[in-house]
Amino acid sequence: MTEQPMVIEDSYTGHVSPGSAPRRRTVPGATITKMSVGPMDNNVYLVVCSATGKSVLIDAANEAERLEQLIREHAPSLELIVTTHQHGDHWLALEAVTAATGVPTAAHPLDAEALPVRPDRLLDDGDTLTVGEVTFDVIHLAGHTPGSIALAFAEAGNGRTHLFTGDSLFPGGVGKTADADMFASLLNDVEQKLFVRYPDDTVVYPGHGDDTTLGTERPHLGEWRDRGW
Repeated sequence: MTEQPMVIEDSYTGHVSPGSAPRRRTVPGATITKMSVGPMDNNVYLVVCSATGKSVLIDAANEAERLEQLIREHAPSLELIVTTHQHGDHWLALEAVTAATGVPTAAHPLDAEALPVRPDRLLDDGDTLTVGEVTFDVIHLAGHTPGSIALAFAEAGNGRTHLFTGDSLFPGGVGKTADADMFASLLNDVEQKLFVRYPDDTVVYPGHGDDTTLGTERPHLGEWRDRGW
């Protein structure tokens, strides 16, 4: 049977669901494609540099065949696969996609040992990675896991920031943590490294669920700290 082309919706809403078509957002200098995979509704993000066609995949979470088709049809110049953290639902397709594409992988050193593929590049707080003409800042957010990271890039022309947070920041709160100390670590990092650094119009792309903005979440930081989760 002939494989049907993967249809991507260009009416971007920030909402995808398991089995739905990916949605693509076009911003100055890049496109961002969001797709939900697997039973835990994991978000996968493909960021493509508009000028060069080079791209990065964030979290090869599940459904390797769908991800391979997405890459084959819409990211022929994929340069890197980044894993935001060590939890298995974010890397279940990593080994298969890496084998199929031969693309190098990257993760934070504190989570690297738990991954099924040894990262070719270790990403630490303050590092940058460049894909075509798009440069991402690497932000270490300790708490959900020891080596969780976020990636941030600004639109061409010093436009708004787009922030990929893995499971460290969602609409309505930070990610799940094992105890009070890890919660305090994560909330402190999120507050100081994200909310202090970036403006309200920064778009947040979480590891599960819908997008949000820092401006939407900022008024609730005190509530999150008071409730302890």
